[in-house]
Amino acid sequence: MNSIKIFSPATVANVSCGFDVLGFCLDSIGDEMIIHKTSEKGITITKIEGYDLPYEATKNVAGVSALAMYEALQPDCGFAIEIYKKIKPGSGIGSSSASAVGSIFGMNELLGKPLDKTALTKYALKGEAIASQSEHADNLAPAIFGGFTLVRSVNPVDVLQLPTPNDLFATLIHPQIEIKTSVSRAILPETVNLKSAITQWSNVGSLVHALHTNDYEVLSKSLNDVIIEPYRKQMIPHFATIKKAALESGALGCGISGSGPSIFALSKGKDTALGIEKAFQNMYSKTDIEFNTFVSKINTEGIKIL
Repeated sequence: MNSIKIFSPATVANVSCGFDVLGFCLDSIGDEMIIHKTSEKGITITKIEGYDLPYEATKNVAGVSALAMYEALQPDCGFAIEIYKKIKPGSGIGSSSASAVGSIFGMNELLGKPLDKTALTKYALKGEAIASQSEHADNLAPAIFGGFTLVRSVNPVDVLQLPTPNDLFATLIHPQIEIKTSVSRAILPETVNLKSAITQWSNVGSLVHALHTNDYEVLSKSLNDVIIEPYRKQMIPHFATIKKAALESGALGCGISGSGPSIFALSKGKDTALGIEKAFQNMYSKTDIEFNTFVSKINTEGIKIL
């Protein structure tokens, strides 16, 4: 096999209470990439469609992760990468992580899968760091492993796969504004109040328990962010109104997807998820901000070959 086409999914990071450690994988939106094995050594990016991104491998997230893996493995071939970008950069649903993961997943497949998912995460971190100025795997891990993941450590990489309740759906709204991850991280405090930290730890533990036991009531109680959301919500127009609309429409919880501006809501059942989408649309259509919405089942497979 000298060529492979892959689907690299969008993801939701943080999941309210789990800043930099929790994430889940989406099913209905993602990038497509084609990776070719070449006789000429090195990494080249030969095609980009969708958004204006750099072709130079050292400046492109997909290229940086690919170079990190390539330099470690030293294969006797090269790789050419085509990127069909469908996740808008700065949207808050893992655009950079989809790029970082896609290139190395395709390369790994073409080389006969010498690396496991943990090793792939390690190299993908190098690409993600270009976009956000820090190594964090809360988007990368669910894209690679699928479903819900908890990143116990990035040095060394240690990712825990969590169960996904069958009836869990995500509804997302993406206001068409851009918030760079590096900027949204810069506004966060260096220290946090101990009482708030205890509340956040409790919510993370409760959320993990809820996923293991299919307990939607505990899941709902756990989707509460007392540390990050108070700072980041000010960057997202009408966030409070959107959150209120989601909860009134039956959402288990609602929060900022990654660094924003996308907002996610989790719900039990597709009908409820579609009702939340309608509430999002009705509310945001009254503003002068363009937006799009979508509903997705939780993607338990993660990145895949097309």
